[in-house]
Amino acid sequence: MAKETASRAIVFADISGSTRLYETLGDTIARELVSQCLDLMTEQVNRHNGAVIKTIGDEIMSTFATAEQAVEACVAMQESVAEDLPHRNKHTPADFSIRIGMHYGSCILEGGDVFGDAVNVAARMAGIAKGGQIITTQDTAAELSPATRSSTRHLDRIPIKGKSEDVDIFEVIWQADDVTRMATGLLAQGVNKLASLRLRYHAEVMDLDQNMNVFILGRGQKADMVVNDSMASREHARIECRRGKFILTDMSTNGTYVETAEGPSYLRREDIVLTGRGKIALGRDLGEATEYVVFDCR
Repeated sequence: MAKETASRAIVFADISGSTRLYETLGDTIARELVSQCLDLMTEQVNRHNGAVIKTIGDEIMSTFATAEQAVEACVAMQESVAEDLPHRNKHTPADFSIRIGMHYGSCILEGGDVFGDAVNVAARMAGIAKGGQIITTQDTAAELSPATRSSTRHLDRIPIKGKSEDVDIFEVIWQADDVTRMATGLLAQGVNKLASLRLRYHAEVMDLDQNMNVFILGRGQKADMVVNDSMASREHARIECRRGKFILTDMSTNGTYVETAEGPSYLRREDIVLTGRGKIALGRDLGEATEYVVFDCR
């Protein structure tokens, strides 16, 4: 069969935690629910001029001619599953969700299937996504219209197998309250507010401000603050200042634990805004950690 090279948006969408559905609902009910969910997703792919390439268990793979079409379809899939599925099936759990990964790039079309680097990257994005999320790449976000691109946010920069450089990943914000929260946040970030962050690890104290470079916490000697814990990665987490806010991003194998006045958080390739005072532990729960960094945002 003839091969064709073309640029396509590749989308992988699957049901988050589908194995648990069979355990809690039973095989018959769970299978019906999964089937109805796949039908809804397929409807939205077709409605937005996409093509379903294959269905694998609880996952569908589809392609679109443009990144814009793909994002519109992804948002429609999320909305349809969240709003329509509970009406179709009364057994839909309250926390039922799908996760979606997508990437736009060059690929090979052959025999009704799709191959190439773009497919691998899209599958990696789906693996990163959590339930209710749409995850894509910076290259894909750059293909979007300004209006659509404004509803994306940068999440992280991660290594991907087969890529010589790390890849910037973005989340597409599709829920109305999240979009409103983003818009409000951007307006607030326009205020000229001086910010500073003090980090303390044992006797070492570092003061950071808005003009800081990226600051690395980790076990390696190249880290800006070396934390002596065997569970820490050499370059475990980074801190940077974005529009007057200090953002901590986990880059590690074992994750980062952050404790603030609002309670504990566990980060795994995610970020968090540091506010007030708190503690940061690298790779180990703060209840067990003896090595941790104390922070104070001012």
